[in-house]
Amino acid sequence: MSTSTTASVSTHILDTSVGRPAEGVAVQLAARSGPLGEWQPLGGSATDADGRCKDLPALPEGTTHVRLDFAVEPYFEKKQADAQQDAPANRDSGATTGVFFPEVAITFAVKPGEHYHVPLLLNPFGYSVYRGS
Repeated sequence: MSTSTTASVSTHILDTSVGRPAEGVAVQLAARSGPLGEWQPLGGSATDADGRCKDLPALPEGTTHVRLDFAVEPYFEKKQADAQQDAPANRDSGATTGVFFPEVAITFAVKPGEHYHVPLLLNPFGYSVYRGS
């Protein structure tokens, strides 16, 4: 919900290890005013079958920085349990679940009146993020 005094945020996740949307990933949203402001938790959502969070909370007026926290370890644990794929499970990471990054936190600056779509490209051993449209 973008107005002239607030920014808005959306996101989606693509699991690049299988070329499909990542369903069921919990996403938390936080905001602050100014680079030294306190983070204000705003709530969260989970990705749907298309890998999208369609109901993230609105940002408060005066928001200058946003943080998206993605809980990706439970997604990969469920995927491993459900699929039992032929891919190597743990490689050299020493991790018990085969997930090197159990969570992903993305922090970015926003300007009033603009919409920010932040896609996450994800696999068990890496991720990439960018400002989408």
